[in-house]
Amino acid sequence: MPRTILLASDHAAIELKAALADWLRGEGHEVRDLGPETADRVDYPDYGYKLGQAVAADGAAAGIALCGSGIGISIAVNRIAGCRCALVNEPVSAALAREHNDANVLAMGARLVGIDMAKACVAAFLATPFGGGRHAPRVEKLSSPPV
Repeated sequence: MPRTILLASDHAAIELKAALADWLRGEGHEVRDLGPETADRVDYPDYGYKLGQAVAADGAAAGIALCGSGIGISIAVNRIAGCRCALVNEPVSAALAREHNDANVLAMGARLVGIDMAKACVAAFLATPFGGGRHAPRVEKLSSPPV
């Protein structure tokens, strides 16, 4: 089923972002590229925050966050309330992030995964629904951490 997919990266992942955007459009998804537009050096927190805010505001959109390792941008996205960003390197983790954690943003490192593995991760992420049930109370706790 086609979805709205929001993408953001830093300079290290601009080529992977472009390849994923083209592939996702070919799969029938609406893709919104939140930047950057060039390979000039940028700071991943700026784009992680931008993506997180857009995903949180939309509610139905899925996000894909990319940087060199995936670590920095995933940390930035997870600082935004309403975002559950999972850093993955293979499709099983991508599916489990959706099924068990109701992740709404997928993060990957362009220096760690190739385009075929990235596509497999995104496909698993988009195809897997949240399992609910015993996972729902745990996910709820992610939205209201202890003070």
